[in-house]
Amino acid sequence: MKTNATIFWILFGFLLFMDIVYVGWSLLDPLHGKIEWAGTLSIGLAALLAAFLGFFFSRSDRATGGPLPEDRLDANIDDGDPELGFFSPWSWWPILLAAGAALLVMGLAIGVWIAFIGVAVTLVSLVGWVYEYYRGNFAR
Repeated sequence: MKTNATIFWILFGFLLFMDIVYVGWSLLDPLHGKIEWAGTLSIGLAALLAAFLGFFFSRSDRATGGPLPEDRLDANIDDGDPELGFFSPWSWWPILLAAGAALLVMGLAIGVWIAFIGVAVTLVSLVGWVYEYYRGNFAR
């Protein structure tokens, strides 16, 4: 994590420097002599993204208390194997939810009438996925 943070902070500094160079270069252009805003904002926003990622990785490194088990050479496989949650291996609801979301997006791109079908399929499959352990053989 610390290496990732360092790389993104270096990238931030480089992009900020290049943004300043780009603004200076566009001002010295004999034909226009004005700031070219599209490139200036693009490079500036890329620098801002690198700063966000550098800040995130810096904070994550501090929160975890040092190197992760995946980054240490003396770590065992079980050290980096946390409990990820409970997943139903037999559940068909996630597939139906993905199909409903695909119909919804396809309806927005192709025809609005398909989006209505996608909304219905998405809502039914979302409710089914949430409440699948309240009925049937696996009720709790």
